[in-house]
Amino acid sequence: MEKMRENVSVAADFLKGLSHKSRLLILCKLVEGEHNVSQLIEFTGLAQSSMSQHLKKLKDEDIIDYRRDHRTLYYYIKDPSVLRIMGVLHDVFCKK
Repeated sequence: MEKMRENVSVAADFLKGLSHKSRLLILCKLVEGEHNVSQLIEFTGLAQSSMSQHLKKLKDEDIIDYRRDHRTLYYYIKDPSVLRIMGVLHDVFCKK
C-alpha cells in the first residue's frame, strides 16, 4: 500500500506537466512527429515568448527534447510514457 501511495504522488506530478492547455496542445502536435518552433507557433497560435516558456517547462520536466539542424531546433516527445499517453489522447480527442 505504501508503494502505491508513492506511485500516486509520482503520477500526479507527472500529470501536472501535461495538464496545461497550451502544453497539451503542443504535445498533441508533437505526438505526430518532430516540429520546429515556427510550426508549433503556427499550429497553436501562441506568441513566441509563450511558446518558449512552455517548451522550456516541458524540457525541464524531461518530457520533450530537441535536435539541432543548423540553426533550427526540432522538438519531439522524449519520454516514452508521455508518448504512449499522448497517443491515446490523440486517438480519442484529435482524430474525431
